[in-house]
Amino acid sequence: MTGKALVCGGSIGGLFAAAALRRAGWQVEVFERTGVELSGRGAGIVTHDVLVAALRAVGVDVADLGVAVEDRVTWDLAGREVGRLRLPQVVTSWDRIHRGLRALMPEGTHHMGRAVAGYAQDADGVTLHFADGRAARGDVLVGADGFRSAIRGQMLPEVQPVYSGYVVWRTLAHEADLPVQVREEVFPHFGFHLPTGGEFIGYPIAGPENDLRPGHRRYNFVWYVPVEPRALRDMLTDGEGVLHSVSIPPPLVREDVVSAMMADAEARLARPFVEILRVAERPFFTPIYDHVSPVMAEGRVALTGDAACVARPHVGMGVTKAACDALALARHLAGAGDVAAALAAYSAERVPEAEKAWSRSRRLGAYLFDDPPGGNADGANNRHQEEIMRDTAVMVE
Repeated sequence: MTGKALVCGGSIGGLFAAAALRRAGWQVEVFERTGVELSGRGAGIVTHDVLVAALRAVGVDVADLGVAVEDRVTWDLAGREVGRLRLPQVVTSWDRIHRGLRALMPEGTHHMGRAVAGYAQDADGVTLHFADGRAARGDVLVGADGFRSAIRGQMLPEVQPVYSGYVVWRTLAHEADLPVQVREEVFPHFGFHLPTGGEFIGYPIAGPENDLRPGHRRYNFVWYVPVEPRALRDMLTDGEGVLHSVSIPPPLVREDVVSAMMADAEARLARPFVEILRVAERPFFTPIYDHVSPVMAEGRVALTGDAACVARPHVGMGVTKAACDALALARHLAGAGDVAAALAAYSAERVPEAEKAWSRSRRLGAYLFDDPPGGNADGANNRHQEEIMRDTAVMVE
């Protein structure tokens, strides 16, 4: 059968689900809670072959998708190379993928400012209720509304994101602003710095508007730093004294919090990355959480992407996992006579895949807290270096 699908969430996961279902013959409407078009603030995305294939499958042009990197290189505190691995990949930006998927939505099928209040399903369909009192009716509801999913909150209230014990600091630096030596020796590679009590990765991505010209690209700066829960509460408190739950909007991060991070980086981060940070945009942080749902469907309601599972970003699987969820969902629903049975089969296929990504990401994340005999303050002797370089942002088999 085909019918009408309601997709809750207008980020990449929701748009992927919408595109895949439309290709399978379904009528689709997308409902996004925010009132403005989404932006990833230039966030970097490491692609995998299956992600590129998924983009092609739903009709996204993958020409000029991103920047090709050939080698992964690890540096110690002084900026000396201590490891190298050849691993060709293309790194792109969140905005590039979102823009390609957003363009596939027909006029009038993408609705903004629709916060979800809940849903109700029966033998004939499912009704999505919005906070403003409006409702929508369909044959299938897809919860693609992120790691704080309202749909998962009703379906599986016991599944809650768990704080990992560390945050990630992010920023972008323009290629043209980097010192010449950093631009020539560091910028082209997927870079690592792996001291005990932290982990840095960075790589080149396109410039604004997917500008891939040399000199016009940007460097994606990603630094994982352990933070105790009490200290996290302080970091999540803005200048007006308001404590933000889960995460804080980047503009509201206090200047003293940013200054403390900059001082910490000057003391503990490899020299090339400190030089990048000095010319970068204002950094912001996000606490790292994870969760995995034991099922990804109930009756006529399915979960996809981060709503179903958040694996820590070490595996770089967020967008790829959402794409694979979307294609599997559309495949199981294509021609299905029984929606509930089709969604149950979808869940049975995708839960084990989510669990694999979740498990590997937790293992990689645990290495931040591994304190080897003799220490590794300079990042030159991380005993997990080979595994981290090999498995970070690589497709989970």
